[in-house]
Amino acid sequence: MTVYKFCPECNNILYPKEDREHKILFFACRTCDHQEVADNNCVYRNEIYHSAEERTQVLEDVASDPTLPRTKSVRCAQCNHGEALFFQATIRREEGMTLSYVCCNPNCGYRWRDQDS
Repeated sequence: MTVYKFCPECNNILYPKEDREHKILFFACRTCDHQEVADNNCVYRNEIYHSAEERTQVLEDVASDPTLPRTKSVRCAQCNHGEALFFQATIRREEGMTLSYVCCNPNCGYRWRDQDS
């Protein structure tokens, strides 16, 4: 939640301003000469929260990406296609890297991890 500071003299919003020489952060009014020292050096913090689906999401057209490595040493469990692309990703923070596969069949796109096979 964003907290705005307002000038006690004219009720306009206070904007962050820095004193580079003394390395101090102020909040200053642009209408009058009021300034106050910031109690926290954090001016803005953007927190992004992701659901579990967003973290592990693989784009639908990832199989058409020519920059990802491919292998013919695995077969898709869904359609038995003989080519898949692979990449490493972390599934959970506690675990290390996991090898993930995506079927290259454009009608399938099944995804699986190395530990699943």
